[in-house]
Amino acid sequence: MRVGLVYAHTGPSRHADGPTIGTHQHIARVAAELARRGHDVRVYERRDDPALPETAKVDGYRLRRAPVGPAAPLPTAELVPYVAEFGRWLADRWAGDWTPDVVHGHYWIGGLAAAHAVRETDIPVVQTFHSLGVEQLRHLGRQYDGPGERIPLERALTRAVDIAVAQCNDEVDELTRMGLQRSSVAMVPAGVDTEQFHPDGEAAPRDQRARILSVGGLSPGHGQDDLIRAMRLVGDVELVIAGGPPGDQLTNHAEARRLRELAEHTGVAEQVKLVGAVPHDQMATWYRSADVVACTPHYSSAGRVSLEAMACGVPVVGYAMGGIADAVVDEVTGRLVPPGDVRALGVTLRRLLADNAGRFAYGHAAVDRVRCSYTWERTAGALERLYERVVRRRKPVEAA
Repeated sequence: MRVGLVYAHTGPSRHADGPTIGTHQHIARVAAELARRGHDVRVYERRDDPALPETAKVDGYRLRRAPVGPAAPLPTAELVPYVAEFGRWLADRWAGDWTPDVVHGHYWIGGLAAAHAVRETDIPVVQTFHSLGVEQLRHLGRQYDGPGERIPLERALTRAVDIAVAQCNDEVDELTRMGLQRSSVAMVPAGVDTEQFHPDGEAAPRDQRARILSVGGLSPGHGQDDLIRAMRLVGDVELVIAGGPPGDQLTNHAEARRLRELAEHTGVAEQVKLVGAVPHDQMATWYRSADVVACTPHYSSAGRVSLEAMACGVPVVGYAMGGIADAVVDEVTGRLVPPGDVRALGVTLRRLLADNAGRFAYGHAAVDRVRCSYTWERTAGALERLYERVVRRRKPVEAA
C-alpha cells in the first residue's frame, strides 16, 4: 500500500519546546513501522532551511520537504496562509509516478493541506489531530493561545476526512460532539519504544531524598504550578521539572522565573529543581531516577509522558483526564486524582512515596501494561487495518 503522511510543520530540531516534538516522533515512528510491514511510505513536512535536501531516505520511508513559505521556522498561526500552497504542492507530487492509496494528515494544519491536495480525487483521507482546539480552550481557558481560526477550521476538517483517529477516549467523545459519526472515529493510542524505555539501565544522579519527576513544556497549562503548591503536603522530597529551553537559558525564561517565584512564596524553593530541556534519547535515565512521575497537565490527548514512565517501571500519579486517564489504571499502575485538585495531588503523592511495596507493584504492572497495549507495532497494525478499510470503502467493486 502507498501511504502519504502529511505534517505541515518541520522536524524536531527546530522545536526545543512544546508538543511538536512528540508529534514529529509519533509520525516518524509510525512511518518506520509501516515501512517494515512492507508499505511504500512517504512523509511530507515543510522545509524551513534551504540547506536541507528536499528528499531523504529515513528508516525505510522517504521524507519529502516542501519548499512552501519562507525558509525559516514559523509558529502555527503563521502557517495558515500557506495551507493551500502546500496542498497544491502535494497534488503536483501525487499527479506523477507516485500516487498514495491513502493520505494521513497530522495535526490540523497538516490535515487541511492533505484534504486540499486530494479534493478532486478519490484518495481517502485519515486524520489525527493530536490535540483539539475546542478541548484545549475548555481545559486551559485564558491560557489557551491558539490562533482564532483554528477551531472553525478543525470543524470544517472533520467534514472533509473519511475517518478521524483519536488517541484517547476523551478525544473520541469530543470528535463526536464536533459532528462526526461514531463510526467515523477510530481510537488508536500512541505507542512507546520499549527498546528505549524499559526498567533496566542507567539512572540520572540524585540525592537521598525521594524524587518526583515532572516532564513537559514550560508554559502555563502544563501543571507544574499545581505540583509546586502540592509539595507543602508531600514532605521533604525533591521535585525535578524537566522541559522548556536548555538549562543555561532558564534564567531569562518567563515561565521558569514564575515557577521559581511560586516555589519561594510557597516555601519549597529548596525542593524544586528545574533542569531545562532533556534530549529525548536521554529521558529514560531521568524516568528511572524517579520514585514517582507526576503527570498534571491541564490538557493531554496522548499521555506520552505517562506511557514512557510506565515503560520504565515507574508508577504515575496523574490527573484523570485525556490520555493519562486511559494509560494509568488507578491503583494498578499508579494513581489518578481529579484534575486541578492540589490537595488530593499532594496527599496521594505523600502516601505513595511512603508505600515502597505499593510503588514496586505499580511499577511492575505498568511495564506489563505498556508492553501488552502500547507498543508501536500495535499502533502501526491498527493503522494498517484502518487504511485498508477506508481504501476498500472508496474503491468501486470491479466487475468479474
